[in-house]
Amino acid sequence: MNKAVTQYTPGNDEGSLLASSDDGGSKTQIIAIYGKGGIGKSFTLANLSYMMAQQGKKVLLIGCDPKSDTTSLLFGGKACPTIIETASKKKAAGEELVVGDVCFKRDGVFAMELGGPEVGRGCGGRGIIHGFETLEKLGFHDWDFDYVLLDFLGDVVCGGFGLPIARDMCQKVIVVASNDLQSLYVANNVCSAVEYFRRLGGNVGVAGMVTNKDDGSGEAQAFCEAVGIPQLAAIPADDDIRKKSANYEIIGRPESQWGSLFEGLAQQVADAPPQQPTALSQDDLLALFDGDAVGRNVVLEPASVEELCNLEALNRPSLEVIYDDV
Repeated sequence: MNKAVTQYTPGNDEGSLLASSDDGGSKTQIIAIYGKGGIGKSFTLANLSYMMAQQGKKVLLIGCDPKSDTTSLLFGGKACPTIIETASKKKAAGEELVVGDVCFKRDGVFAMELGGPEVGRGCGGRGIIHGFETLEKLGFHDWDFDYVLLDFLGDVVCGGFGLPIARDMCQKVIVVASNDLQSLYVANNVCSAVEYFRRLGGNVGVAGMVTNKDDGSGEAQAFCEAVGIPQLAAIPADDDIRKKSANYEIIGRPESQWGSLFEGLAQQVADAPPQQPTALSQDDLLALFDGDAVGRNVVLEPASVEELCNLEALNRPSLEVIYDDV
């Protein structure tokens, strides 16, 4: 991977953030994709990476979600051995971990999963950090790709999942959301994190949003306009897409009826410069939706101690000793 990351400069003719090698070799874009769990990040990335490879780009897809489902669609539902689990087994056996143990390919796309701890047995964010440390030992910084796509769970706000933003490990962020409050809440949190680390001197920006399962209601587009980022693509809520995705079928093929959609997305992902977003307040976020849909007109009614407690307990005689005045 390229060792020096060049910061995006307004006016750059190529219109994109690039990482360039010290010897003037290839240039790499490292892009972190965030979104609410279940919103369709893995679906979007599997098809996006496949389309990029068909366009002649060298692409590495890295799943950074403890569920380890990023590569499932790419490999037709087949589970990909994770870096964390495989490294642990190799170490226990006294063997050395090599790239071929954890990196696999299909039709030009290279892919791997970081993995995470078993449920209830460790910190997912710490697992992400350990996974990247292992990648560095495998020579990650010497690999030569046009694009490295990192699939991150956006619901979790701990430091491990915020690593690419906090440490400038990527050049730009893309969020995947839909026209619903919860996914836009997560997208807003990502924008807030980018804002925070830019104030501390960070360089990562938000290149835009992919609206998945778009029903045409417009809240996601309104969110993009409000925070100051572009909508890169709108993937419709179509039954054909749903069925093919459920069957682990890649639709991001040039000959597919959805090919032009992912061709356009691939171009947008490549060219979209990072923006400095302005995250919304909770009230401003709610204002994007109809009041009846989000309960915005509900009045907060204060509770009393009497309502919280058993009346008998409240009226219990006090054991406090009171002394007469002398």
